[in-house]
Amino acid sequence: MNQLAAADYIVFLLYFVGIIAYGYYIYNRNRSASASTKGFFLAEGSLTWWAIGASLIASNISAEHFIGMSGSGFALGLAISTYEWMAAATLIIVAVFFIPLYLKNGIYTMPQFLSKRYNDQVSTVMAVFWLLVYVFVNLTSIIYLGALAITSISGFSFGFCIAALVVFSVIVTLGGMKVIGYTDVVQVCVLIIGGLVTTYLALSLLSEKFGYGENIWGGLSVLRKEAPEHFHMIFPKGHPYYKDLPGLSVLIGGMWINNLNYWGCNQYITQRALGADLSTARKGILFAAFLKLLVPVIAVLPGIVMFVLHKNGLFQAEMQNSAGELKPDQAYPTLMNLLPAGLKGIAFAALTAAIVASLAGKANSISTIFSLDIYGKYFDKSASEKKLVAVGRIAVVVAMLLAAIVTPLLKTLDQAYQFIQEYVGFISPGVLAIFLLGFCWKRTTSAAAMTGALLTIPISTLLKFLPKMTQGRFPDFPFLDRMSIAFVLIVGIMVLMSLLGRTRPAASSLMQVDASMFKTSIGFRLVSMLIIGILAALYTIFW
Repeated sequence: MNQLAAADYIVFLLYFVGIIAYGYYIYNRNRSASASTKGFFLAEGSLTWWAIGASLIASNISAEHFIGMSGSGFALGLAISTYEWMAAATLIIVAVFFIPLYLKNGIYTMPQFLSKRYNDQVSTVMAVFWLLVYVFVNLTSIIYLGALAITSISGFSFGFCIAALVVFSVIVTLGGMKVIGYTDVVQVCVLIIGGLVTTYLALSLLSEKFGYGENIWGGLSVLRKEAPEHFHMIFPKGHPYYKDLPGLSVLIGGMWINNLNYWGCNQYITQRALGADLSTARKGILFAAFLKLLVPVIAVLPGIVMFVLHKNGLFQAEMQNSAGELKPDQAYPTLMNLLPAGLKGIAFAALTAAIVASLAGKANSISTIFSLDIYGKYFDKSASEKKLVAVGRIAVVVAMLLAAIVTPLLKTLDQAYQFIQEYVGFISPGVLAIFLLGFCWKRTTSAAAMTGALLTIPISTLLKFLPKMTQGRFPDFPFLDRMSIAFVLIVGIMVLMSLLGRTRPAASSLMQVDASMFKTSIGFRLVSMLIIGILAALYTIFW
């Protein structure tokens, strides 16, 4: 039934009131600190390692995981988990190499890094790119998927769900990064508990339907037996979904570009760690890597369960749109509607927690970039910290309103998770090239960086649409492979321009590098090895 019972409303109300009350407590305890730019945007470096790790995951996991990734689990199977499991390995690299460079050089925003390493022109171009992507791809897709899920399980109208999510998220965001960071700890607990409850009941339902009683292990054995094709991590060429996950490219190609850009060069991710000391930041990032290993259990397995149930004749109407077409993204909402009263409220709260936490994190980063890298540089260079914080709060509201207006246009999407990955991937190759060459090669010039920034979207667009324009005479590469090709081309062009350029970067623009800052503790190395060992085992078992 597509509505919530009284018990569900009570559970959700407790969650809602609890989050608002806790957020207000954190804000009120540090009201004066929130008036400064470092306090509002970076939480004054007061986030603990567990708050950093939880906030990283809360900002990352959203409706695109619960709804979009479950939909991809329904269609592709466990292979979609590669985004999560490869992210765990990527986070280790970010903790070892990226974060020390940012902290050593006093970097608070990604455009600030570009301004310091190259010049203000490169910084501004990329700041505008980021703002456009954050507002019109990230925020809109999260609001769309969240509203889609909430209306499916509650009966509220799509428009009302959009408005409610926007208002709730704005309330949380206006308190600043410290409020976001510490409420994210609660949000992560809620979403993991709620997600695990949903997965448990899904497997129990599957087990019961196939005569094993309410036994989750029986449900897992049914999954492997009924959908063996859904338990392969690497797709061979010719596989129906090879274009989504092209074989070994998920291990040695475009997936690294996607993940290194997302986790290492992305404001709303790195922002959580930029205010902390190196040891705390590394511990937080490692904690996030561990949590990433768990995400497929709560986001992908439910989609595979729904595939098996649908394959066996159940939920045919629920998995279709109004035109009678199969909609994989309906898998998770359909499953949530099967939950009993009270437990459905927990799952509903978990989904809302994921959506709101992610929206708040992205909105805070939008306000950070706009206030510090656009407004403070070009509109009011003498603006006080109090004014910059006020502008940041206005930017939050404007960004959310713009995203809410654009959101209904996404209704034609089939698998929203793949849409997000592909179109964010249009700028990922250029961004990563600019950052990596800026880190590693002293001769990289500002002109080369500007060229890389301006070419990333045209090259990615050309690689996507040229096959259709040439009627198949140009190869139609999977989008992860297009990212690899674009990355290599942009790096090549930047290297050539830097070698031929007459000017050299000023000494003041070069990154301060000290070999000692890349050293890690024994504990860090042991935990990292454990994570890599788990990943190796998972890929070996489900190859």
